[in-house]
Amino acid sequence: MVVRERDVPVPPAVANACAILGLDPLYVANEGKLVAFVPREHADAVLGAMRAHPLGADARIIGEAVEAHPGMVVARTGLGGTRVVDLPIGEQLPRIC
Repeated sequence: MVVRERDVPVPPAVANACAILGLDPLYVANEGKLVAFVPREHADAVLGAMRAHPLGADARIIGEAVEAHPGMVVARTGLGGTRVVDLPIGEQLPRIC
């Protein structure tokens, strides 16, 4: 799986707070979001259906499953580099809910 970091919808306030605190928004607890794995041939239809709902207005495609990285999630950075998105050993922040 390759995820394009620039396409992950992170609100500016969250991005700024993470930058100040040295946190990675991909690892911080988040609620009210959906990640869907959809066959490529259905992606546009599913995206359209999601965007038709008020809570899905910001829905977008953020990556794709690829054979090059079996069993791994790799993030493509804004500068064109890549990094492995590993399961964290612990939590950056404790869950408060």
